[in-house]
Amino acid sequence: MQTVLITGASTGIGFELAKLFARDKYKLVLSANNQARLTACAERIAAEYDVPVEAIAQNLAKPGAAKKLVDEINKRNLDIDVLVNNAGFGVLGLFARTEVGRETELLQVNVVALTELTKLLVPGMVERQSGKILNVGSTAGFVPGPGMAVYYASKAYVLSFSEALANELHGTGVTVTVLCPGPTRTEFQARAGITDSRLFNLMKPMSAARAAKKGYLAMLRGQTVVIPGLTNKAMAGFSRLVPRELIPQVVRLINEP
Repeated sequence: MQTVLITGASTGIGFELAKLFARDKYKLVLSANNQARLTACAERIAAEYDVPVEAIAQNLAKPGAAKKLVDEINKRNLDIDVLVNNAGFGVLGLFARTEVGRETELLQVNVVALTELTKLLVPGMVERQSGKILNVGSTAGFVPGPGMAVYYASKAYVLSFSEALANELHGTGVTVTVLCPGPTRTEFQARAGITDSRLFNLMKPMSAARAAKKGYLAMLRGQTVVIPGLTNKAMAGFSRLVPRELIPQVVRLINEP
């Protein structure tokens, strides 16, 4: 039985991915920052799918949290065959007015923890000549994002890092996939404060279950980049068709109420 580690596993795409892995009889290691909610999710999945589930609460916004998570995994004598870096959040607002502390936490979760977890777990995968990494990015990674500048930049990092790492690991038995969904019905938009943005009002958000399934199947195929939905593919391709200087103006418009 293979073991998967999923961060941000108690809600949204992370929880839907957990159910897909459980359906296919993986052993699950689920992590999120809310112990009560995480435990409830772990118990629900274990009962419904009859698979072993470990719940390890960890706040990845705190420096050093990724290593603490891996240390706990090692204490439980678990080898991670699949890493799903799903944890992440956004901050809405003009950069000059937003709180630096909140954006530092965003970078810690979206960029630093993702990188550290990958760094800590990839060597074991390479040694075993088998493994998969699924990073959850966003169509935001393809363009600059006025109004959510740090979030968009963090997802550009996830996309670039994933594509580069996929190339480096070619032939090792380890694959890297980056899932780049567009607007998705999760708690993300409420937490980021973008529920009233044009982006979410003009477009029909995809369900978390559908986005998760697209990413899961792409990971199984070893596909590097997956953008679920024709509209989202068009949004990602938009940056190649429009003059570069116009892109920030358009993105700012759709990020506003």
